Amino acid sequence: MLLVVAAMPASAGSDSLRQYVDDNTQALVQELNEKRGLYNTDREAFYEQMEAALANFVDFRRIAARVMGRYARQASPEQRDAFVEKFKRSLFDSYAKALVEADNFTISVGDATINPNHDDRASVELQVTTASGNRYPVVYSMYRNDNDRWMMENVIVEGVNIGLAFRDRFAQEMEENRNNVQAVIDGWTDAVKELDLDKKVDQS
Repeated sequence: MLLVVAAMPASAGSDSLRQYVDDNTQALVQELNEKRGLYNTDREAFYEQMEAALANFVDFRRIAARVMGRYARQASPEQRDAFVEKFKRSLFDSYAKALVEADNFTISVGDATINPNHDDRASVELQVTTASGNRYPVVYSMYRNDNDRWMMENVIVEGVNIGLAFRDRFAQEMEENRNNVQAVIDGWTDAVKELDLDKKVDQS
């Protein structure tokens, strides 16, 4: 099915989406490059700057809810809010250093494909090229929110579904902590580090 959808001709809507993703992606890369030095001098300010840059493009609340999956119903509204913040912070703590220290890289945006059966869902292909010439295929999963704005809701890197990997990890943590949602939230940063997504991607 994915191959069939990918083979369909691009529409004006998908062209517009592609440009939108390209604009936002290049702006994020530029923001990262400009704020690299801040990471070592004022880490909290670095996180705040990057979160602000991502806020209108990445739906962290939606992603976090999907990571919690069916267990979200067991959590209080306060716990769900706390997990959103914990989830964002865990990503910054786990991966910001690698991004800051990475050699110059470029991101090129390829085709955008709007789901023919659900025009509020789409996928956008990208390619990350490192300074050494290594290339990594990436796919953004996008949805159009109630304000008619396209937002990222998942990422697939070299075939590894990042959102699904996080959701599986959350379910595993719930099992190991005997369905204690608060314990899983409290320990989420360590759980993300143990997940070692970089290794999963390298092995894909």
